[in-house]
Amino acid sequence: MISKGTIRPNQTELLTKLLKDKTLILDGAMGTMIQQCGLEEEDYRGTRFADWPTSIKGNNDLLVLTQPDIIKNIHLQYLKAGADIIETNSFNATKTSMSDYEMQSLAEEINFEAAKLAREACDEISTPDKPRFVAGVLGPTSKTLSISPDVNDPGFRNITFDELVEDYVSATLALMHGGSDIILVETIFDTLNAKAALFAIEEAFEQAGQRLPIMISGTITDASGRTLSGQTTEAFYNSICHVNPISVGLNCALGPDQLRQYVDTLSSICECFVSVHPNAGLPNEFGEYDLEADEMAEHIAEWSSSQLINIVGGCCGTTPEHITAMVNAVEGNTPRTPKEKSSLMRLSGLEAFNL
Repeated sequence: MISKGTIRPNQTELLTKLLKDKTLILDGAMGTMIQQCGLEEEDYRGTRFADWPTSIKGNNDLLVLTQPDIIKNIHLQYLKAGADIIETNSFNATKTSMSDYEMQSLAEEINFEAAKLAREACDEISTPDKPRFVAGVLGPTSKTLSISPDVNDPGFRNITFDELVEDYVSATLALMHGGSDIILVETIFDTLNAKAALFAIEEAFEQAGQRLPIMISGTITDASGRTLSGQTTEAFYNSICHVNPISVGLNCALGPDQLRQYVDTLSSICECFVSVHPNAGLPNEFGEYDLEADEMAEHIAEWSSSQLINIVGGCCGTTPEHITAMVNAVEGNTPRTPKEKSSLMRLSGLEAFNL
């Protein structure tokens, strides 16, 4: 069991005030920065996991235990680049995803330490004039509730809704006790997974006796304009807006040029703030991202001047250089104003249906 820390006060009021005044900056890619460190198997193992029976290279979340200085330094680089919100290094830190390395028993500890490291970095840089916030990240896991992994058995599922809820409850509580200000459900490709996460977050809040603001970010997987489980942007929004998140947004999969039309759609309907953190373009044949910071900033500047966004950062391929360019791109622009609350009954399948 982890040693419990003090859960942070609810920052919704402060965040709302800041978001009405300016566009806040999310950090950039953690994986990109870790790749630049050139870590090998023994670096991932450290001394604690020197004799672990499986290969663990690539388990980036484990680095909060074996290489905490590297992770904290990456957080500090993004903070010094101008980020207002730092994401915890916990994208795959669920029992479901950690089972790929036979490390599911470490999930709670990893979430706690990930939040603790991000908290330490934010507290070192934060000032009264520019407070910094920790977003405790819940990733989509390596399994999906909506799609069968067996093409010959469409009804088969390799995990249940209740199992995912249990997994997400423990992860959320650990992120809260580690010092998170926000809970961020991100890179959603299956909305049913996200609904399990959101149900679990509410359960965790009830157990903790404290609420935190919730950010939600989905993923448009290709030019079809849909999530992997088939929903349009508006249908996705309709599926999750009932939890009253502080923001709903899009991230990953696409670069800013291809993502722009879906950001526009979300901005036109969203009754809360809008967040976006796109990739640095599409990966090339070597799996690398070629969109430079100044080129990416041109797109972000247009989004900002068009008042489409409230929170912006970077996903795969982005670096502190990209974040600094984004800071400059949104400087002085008026942030987007959320849409007025409506009395519409918002329903959704693959498409949106509003009554």
